[in-house]
Amino acid sequence: MHKNIVLWDLICYIIFPLIIWHGSREYIGDYYAMLISTVPGFIYSIIRFVILKKVNFLGIYLIVTLAIGTLIDVLAGSAMQMLWNSVIYSYALSFLLLISIAINKPLYLLFAVDIMELRGRNREILKQEFYQKKVLFIFKLITFGFAFQGILLASIKVWLIMNYGVEAFDKGLVLRQVLSWTISAVLIYGFVHIGKLLNYKSNAELERESQEAEGGRI
Repeated sequence: MHKNIVLWDLICYIIFPLIIWHGSREYIGDYYAMLISTVPGFIYSIIRFVILKKVNFLGIYLIVTLAIGTLIDVLAGSAMQMLWNSVIYSYALSFLLLISIAINKPLYLLFAVDIMELRGRNREILKQEFYQKKVLFIFKLITFGFAFQGILLASIKVWLIMNYGVEAFDKGLVLRQVLSWTISAVLIYGFVHIGKLLNYKSNAELERESQEAEGGRI
């Protein structure tokens, strides 16, 4: 799954929802078709969460946001309201990211601490390194970038809803996913730059150095 993450994203977040939407809306109506079309993504998100082992603060964030998003969909009552709810929710999450920057605790810094801790790093040392002025600034830029991503995608959805109504569900699905991947790819470079800045080494590099050291002792 790690190697085919983009393919599985494509299947579960775009292909399955579109097939369910177009195949069932005529029989069960727009709202229920839209609601059911979110099931593959929901199940996939849980499986992805378990397999990638995202825990601690990041895990709590993912579970809570997934649960709230699902509850909002279920309580919407209509396809149009479901679309508007998703827009409001996206703006709310983006606003949360901006608040985390304002209080000097960018969420993506906290996420990075969790992920690096899983790789064997010391949590307290990580915090000391990540809160260095230059590194903290980069984390703030990354967090702002994801906030901008959420605002941009939500704004595109607003435009689509205003122009196409419930048809906005599938008209913007591919566009929003492509934009999401593109912006995320750019922001990932920020994490790479932080790794270089702090001279972090990958597991492969550490293993190679260990083997070389053992060879030298022989």
